[in-house]
Amino acid sequence: MADDEAEVAHGFPHLETVRRAITALHRRLGQDPLRAYGCSVPPVDVAFDDTEDPHLGSQRIAAALVHHYRLPDARMIVSFREMRHAALVELAAGPEYFIELNSRFRHHRRDIGAALAHEITHVLLHRLDLTFPGTRDNEILTDTAATYLGTGWLLLDAFRQDALTSQKLGYLTPEEYGYVLAKRALLLGGGDLASGSAGPSGSGGSSGSGAVSPGEDVTPWFTSPQAAPAYAQGMALARRDVRRAPLTTAGWADRRRYAKDRRLAVEGGTAARPNSPATAGISRISDMTGISGIAGISGRNGRRPPGYTFTASDHPSDPLSVSFACPTCFQRIRVPVRGRVRARCGLCKSVLDCET
Repeated sequence: MADDEAEVAHGFPHLETVRRAITALHRRLGQDPLRAYGCSVPPVDVAFDDTEDPHLGSQRIAAALVHHYRLPDARMIVSFREMRHAALVELAAGPEYFIELNSRFRHHRRDIGAALAHEITHVLLHRLDLTFPGTRDNEILTDTAATYLGTGWLLLDAFRQDALTSQKLGYLTPEEYGYVLAKRALLLGGGDLASGSAGPSGSGGSSGSGAVSPGEDVTPWFTSPQAAPAYAQGMALARRDVRRAPLTTAGWADRRRYAKDRRLAVEGGTAARPNSPATAGISRISDMTGISGIAGISGRNGRRPPGYTFTASDHPSDPLSVSFACPTCFQRIRVPVRGRVRARCGLCKSVLDCET
């Protein structure tokens, strides 16, 4: 686990990898198991009294995190030693896993829960056989999974900064932790994700307003003064995810740009052809219209890619289709370009109102 006490990076430099990690979690776990992590690990389970023995307290917190992750046959053996990293875990066949914490945690105990959350998430992903290639991407996957599954608020709360010192645990920036926390809250909240519905179908969303209702507010648990502002920035970006064309909740500028790109695709022949190099090798999923979805993004003249791709079709009734990322799980969805369309993500089951 990275222990960053130098200058702390901010913003969203790892956003693409974070979104891939969220997609991977949806694919590997499925919708119902994900929603089973609806309650984050509470502060009382990871609190550390100054009089508590550091070894016994660490074992107690590790047991609480194992219970949260539903790893009943896993046993964490926690020890302390001098090292460069904040924490390390030995990934073996189990059921015993050895976790080493930096010896400074003997005296700075309030962040032991955050360090253990990251390492025990490694164990969970190891058992799920879910990894990304490369150390950096795999660590980002681990931080994203910890946050998305209800323990990552501890990692954001471990970010503290003043005029003389700074501390951050893990590989994500504070704002990226806030973003994943916000995506989790919106997933579990059952509020409108894109006008017509609230995330997964059947979760009780209402239509029309496009409002986003967080299902869990962890801000009262933050002890770091810097955590709440980072969470607010992440939530702002998460809300923008559900207000992009071709969703009906898109803003005026996005709708205008989409209309221009659609006109160019129709009149100028800029849409990709099926099985062309631009669409080769990409995965397909189904939506409620029965049209397959394709992955890919487009962009021209150095502009920020809009997140949607027009594809020409040989079908006479639907000569043009558009694909875009599901705002919940980021799997690509493809729908025909024919006005108002309701699409269903084949991965997370979100139902989305679109103006194509």
